[in-house]
Amino acid sequence: MFQGASSVSLDAKGRLSVPTRHRDVLAATAANHLTITRHPHGCLMIFPRPEWEKFRDRIAALPMDAQWWKRIFLGNAMDVELDATGRVLVSPELRAAAGITRDTMLLGMGNHFELWDKATYEAKEAEAMRGQMPDVFKDFSF
Repeated sequence: MFQGASSVSLDAKGRLSVPTRHRDVLAATAANHLTITRHPHGCLMIFPRPEWEKFRDRIAALPMDAQWWKRIFLGNAMDVELDATGRVLVSPELRAAAGITRDTMLLGMGNHFELWDKATYEAKEAEAMRGQMPDVFKDFSF
């Protein structure tokens, strides 16, 4: 289960250094094999390969009227592997799709990660914090 936020900078080649606290889990559960794809909210999703395979199968089973969503998720998916120093290459196409240049936010989202352009994430988070909390939280006590 991945959780927490990390501010991470991509290097000049577009490589992301996965935070140390996640590397052991990725090695044990996915043999350092990951899949990166687009997210409709403007970020990238990074899945350990076993979790990607479950997600991929669910997307592939969608009906024909969801064909564009299949293209977005499956057609943009790229398989990658953590290198010996814990880095993963984020392709130029995926970086461009998410507006990622250098400074990013990596968020643990349970079974996967989201990778955001840092400025975009901060703006969207601030907007969400100014808004009304959704009704699904009505039974939570904060």
